[in-house]
Amino acid sequence: MKPYIIVNPIAGSIVDLNLRLKQLRRLNAKEVRITQSAGEAEILAREAIRAGSDYIIAVGGDGTLNEVINGVANHHRARQVCVGIVPLGTANDFARLIGLLGDVEASIDILRAKTTAAIDLVRMTSGRRARFFVNISAGGFSGVVNEKLTSEIKSAWGPLAYLRSAAAALPELKAYRTTLTVDEAEQLVIDLYNVVVANGQFAGGGLPIAPQANLSDGLLDIVLIPKRPAAEIALLAAEMLLGKHLSSDSVTFRRAKKISVRSRPGMYFNVDGELVGNEPAAFQIIPHALDFVVSK
Repeated sequence: MKPYIIVNPIAGSIVDLNLRLKQLRRLNAKEVRITQSAGEAEILAREAIRAGSDYIIAVGGDGTLNEVINGVANHHRARQVCVGIVPLGTANDFARLIGLLGDVEASIDILRAKTTAAIDLVRMTSGRRARFFVNISAGGFSGVVNEKLTSEIKSAWGPLAYLRSAAAALPELKAYRTTLTVDEAEQLVIDLYNVVVANGQFAGGGLPIAPQANLSDGLLDIVLIPKRPAAEIALLAAEMLLGKHLSSDSVTFRRAKKISVRSRPGMYFNVDGELVGNEPAAFQIIPHALDFVVSK
């Protein structure tokens, strides 16, 4: 089946849309659709499956991919569809993990070869809303950072946009009295700055926040940043840049199939870089739920 391509024209790395569309011709697509508004990629992905497509390619960043995945995952034919990405966003954290962070022509070569791997999905439920993701969800301080992460900052700062927004959010750094239930077997009550629920390894444009995460091991990697003195947090930030923080006493780390989170005050969560909701939130791994095109 020829691929169905969904393009986000305002993705961070798209400067010349006509040039990108010309490059995409090599994929010999059944159809190329250009989104006009947020959320449309999800709708188009559902329409593609209803029209019989079994290969859908997102052209954009982590947010575009997340929309496409939600359009696929909510369909009863999800396991019969494979998904790929041409990474043209600001951060491209998921593409980095699967070896698709080269130039556009190299990504197209990989998508033409269509080597796939079965990867896990995560279902996040917050209130009555459910959202799927492939990479990372973070709450607490990360939620505040995402509120600062405007499209203008993304355009102006590019890959440094997350760090710029984190700096802007620092004056609002606060601890959340958090209750976490892990696999319905362990309950933790901690004063936290951050909760990270990871399927992939990278966030914020390449920060290895969950360096041991595996996309197909059937487990969530849960990284908790407890309230600590400023000097410890500064040291921890340096360790995070190197992916060495999991051995730190300043981090609580768990692996689990599911986790629920409640906090005071309520913390907001982002999913694959997009702010989606607040707590209480529940996360559950869905093993090998999606076929994804990867680099050999």
